[in-house]
Parts: sequence; C-alpha cells; structure tokens
Amino acid sequence: MSDPNLVDFYGRIARIERAHTKGLGFEATGTLGRSYYIRKPQKRRTFLMPLLFVLIAAFGLKAVIYQNTGAATYQLRVDQLLAGEGFDPVGGWLMQADPLTKFLSEKIALGMVRLKS
Repeated sequence: MSDPNLVDFYGRIARIERAHTKGLGFEATGTLGRSYYIRKPQKRRTFLMPLLFVLIAAFGLKAVIYQNTGAATYQLRVDQLLAGEGFDPVGGWLMQADPLTKFLSEKIALGMVRLKS
C-alpha cells in the first residue's frame, strides 16, 4: 500500500530541492534566516531635511553677503533688484534683509572679530 501522505511529502521535498538548485531559499517563520542579516535599508521619503538644508544655506548666504557688503550697500542693491524687470523683483524680495539675516550677520561679524584677536 502506498501512503498518500508519504507521496505528498516526497513531492514537497522534490520541489524544495529544485528550488534550492535554482538558488532559492526557504525560511521558517519566527527564525533568524538569511533575510534577517541581509536587509535592505528602508528609505524614508522625507522632504523636510533637504528643505531645511536649503533654507539654512540661503539664510547663511544672505547673512555673509550682508556682513561683507554692509547694510547701506546691501539695501542699495536690493532696491536696484526691486526696480528691475523680469525676475529681478522676485530676487529683490527674496534678498531683503530680514531679522534673521541681520542676526546671523552680527554673529558672523563677532566671530570674525574673535578670530582676529
């Protein structure tokens, strides 16, 4: 007599061996198999960090330009941009000296004074 469970068992063993010859692997649930140790890092899709980096860089650049050119010259150039044509008024609006730019400019000036002394 042939045991149907034994036939099913050998059929499953044959499928597993064929899969192993193709390079496939099997892991039991709850065990630490190869996929546990070879994980692909999941990418977080966040746009907050790049946006924050761009804002910090923009305000830092504005502060350095403000500190190097001086308040009067900087305001003169911004006024020229605001009076221009095309995209110049947009640039003038973006480059206006805001409180954060002035604050960072003062900190840069203090840092430069400390370096010289």
